[in-house]
Amino acid sequence: MPELARPGATLHYEITGSGPPLILIAGMMSDSASWAPLIPHLSGDFTLICPDNRTTGRTTPWDAPASPQIWAEDALALLDHLGHETAHVLGHSLGGYIAWAMASLAPERLAGCIMMASAPLHPARNAALFQALLAVRRSDASPDSWLRLFLPWIFTPATYQMPGAIDAAIAQSLAYPYAQSADAMAHQIAAVASADPTLFQSRPEVPLQALLGENDLLTPLTEARNALAEMPVTILEGCGHAPHWDAPDQVADHLRSFIRSL
Repeated sequence: MPELARPGATLHYEITGSGPPLILIAGMMSDSASWAPLIPHLSGDFTLICPDNRTTGRTTPWDAPASPQIWAEDALALLDHLGHETAHVLGHSLGGYIAWAMASLAPERLAGCIMMASAPLHPARNAALFQALLAVRRSDASPDSWLRLFLPWIFTPATYQMPGAIDAAIAQSLAYPYAQSADAMAHQIAAVASADPTLFQSRPEVPLQALLGENDLLTPLTEARNALAEMPVTILEGCGHAPHWDAPDQVADHLRSFIRSL
């Protein structure tokens, strides 16, 4: 099992594909498995490096020290461990924060930075949502209750029109053997709240691109574009907060186009 010993944690990661290195940083409550729909579209072009961020997946312990800066330092250390002086990075949601932090801490290490369904902002509404979901999860409600409340923020109405799609997604989530626990979820929420704001106050000196879902509820398009200022933005039509699930072929095409343009 591929692992990297880090101060206070043992980082699990997955590698697939061949070509220039591209590190994929997962979002809130997600780990390397969340990239499954996108990997077949990119593995022929890139060596895909997918870590489990602290508090998720097979990275241990679940309560290791964590913050956007620590997650970024873990990802940079993983590039060192694998012998890559530079790499491209694609970060989804919270992973976009981490990618931005990587670019701020070590711009010379990133050949390009793509933020997907992400922007350097932390809306109070989202923080309240995660706390409410955690409260439901820790209550006597059925184990699927918090997921049924959360998925409308992730998936578009089109997904809900597909018979059985949501029930299948929930069943898959509940059966996943490395799912984040409620305690680890609480630890991750607290880690996000501890972010050093100076990491996000200025634009990193690396090539940047944003991929934003047209119908994203967690990272609304107008707010995200304002926060990203003059950063190049591509709007993914019909996508919500999980473009790599809604339209993995489109995400892969835009990513390849951006990287080839550098």
